[in-house]
Amino acid sequence: MTTLDLTGLTTRPAQVWGAVRLVPLVRDEPVDDLRLRSQLYGEGAGLVEVGPRDAYVSYIPHGFVATWTGDGTPAAAYGTQLSVDGNSAPTATMGLRFHRGMARRQAKDRLRFLPMHLALEGYLALHFGGPSLAWTEWSQRAIRQGLSPRVEEAYVGAEVRGLTDALRIFEIHPGQCGVLVYVADALAAAFTVSHPDDYRALHPTLVQDLYGELIHHYATLMPPVQDFRARIPDARIRSLADLRTAVAEQEHAWTHFHDTTMLAGLLEQAYTWQTVYRMGRFTLSRFLPAFRPKQENHIGEAITDDRGRITYLKTFRLSETQVRRGHLLRKLAASDWHLADTAAELGITEAQLGLRLESAGFGYLLRQDVLDGYRKRGRTRTG
Repeated sequence: MTTLDLTGLTTRPAQVWGAVRLVPLVRDEPVDDLRLRSQLYGEGAGLVEVGPRDAYVSYIPHGFVATWTGDGTPAAAYGTQLSVDGNSAPTATMGLRFHRGMARRQAKDRLRFLPMHLALEGYLALHFGGPSLAWTEWSQRAIRQGLSPRVEEAYVGAEVRGLTDALRIFEIHPGQCGVLVYVADALAAAFTVSHPDDYRALHPTLVQDLYGELIHHYATLMPPVQDFRARIPDARIRSLADLRTAVAEQEHAWTHFHDTTMLAGLLEQAYTWQTVYRMGRFTLSRFLPAFRPKQENHIGEAITDDRGRITYLKTFRLSETQVRRGHLLRKLAASDWHLADTAAELGITEAQLGLRLESAGFGYLLRQDVLDGYRKRGRTRTG
């Protein structure tokens, strides 16, 4: 397990719109031999084959196409294209687009992948096979089908109040290669790419990205956040050089506060990484957190170069309910799905564990008579 390292990316002053705070990320040197473009898919639902008998269904408005060169020479990004064949689908039906895999090679130096869905599929597939041993407490459905189907909810960015206006109004900094999106000062998402030109082209796709339940609620219910304004005492300013020094100090103070305080929940946690595809000197991976209850947890995907530097990053903040589900599945798998051992590891009774599984939406994994017994014991203890 390793942490995220944003070396090479520098934080710039934030811009605030209501409860939304956007923090630009500027890259010291653009990565010229890896370029990203958007590939539009329209409004139809997407069906992705992730295995011989497994499929992933979701709203997938666009994919990313990564282009790279093998010798480090600059690569040109293809412009975003929208093809229309002139044939309108009947209004009574809903389009369904089929994708063969989350990441699929299109050419020798080109890879198409589904942004954010790559990370979400990794979370949904967490111990998807279900119990590793057929303990008597588990239902036949759990033994035969595992956790199929797994369902999680998310909100498209257009439904996050204030995000569309913030992305439309705020300026893009010179050299900007990424952005950190905060809602009510909770980190909603991190997004970085390799080149400023690619960021300008992909900046609008943030409205089409997926955001968690917590972020949607914060955007709807929380008041506007405070804008951190620089204040320079005029008594110490005697020349333009003094003013430049004071401005630099304020920028450094903001960057230090942001990176050590606001961004700590993302950077200080260790993640489990899974390699998805190798592209010359670049590697496409996805990562999962340690699922620490009542703490900040993010899933995501990244492209790193041969020195381990992040050239592309996209993250998704999990809700507390999603964290609890991941935490329970990790604990069960670590104990070979033995309920008594898992309960002892969590410091609770077996009946309490059973009720936690039911509360997390995994009650169908237990035999009905076993679950009824746990409920009865819970009521008896409460009375």
